[in-house]
Amino acid sequence: MNIRPLSDHIVAVRIEEKQKKSSGLVIPDTAREKPMQAKVLAVGTGRILDNGEREPLEINEGARVLIGKYAGSEIRLDGVDYLVLREDDVLGIVG
Repeated sequence: MNIRPLSDHIVAVRIEEKQKKSSGLVIPDTAREKPMQAKVLAVGTGRILDNGEREPLEINEGARVLIGKYAGSEIRLDGVDYLVLREDDVLGIVG
């Protein structure tokens, strides 16, 4: 991955849910909702406060996070869909 997030930005990939339900039904891609969990691949250095100091991010690389369905900006690079979002877009850390 050749993306280095700046400031309080985070690069993540959505964690896909199972396509098959316990009842055996397969849900087509067009009917599935976007996953609300993501794995953090890279984090920025933190945002700069009003006093000029840098506040580090609370989220680390490798963390599993909860995000909103439409949070961040989706980009495709080398055939992989990445999600670039701000730390404020993260709802919580899983685990």
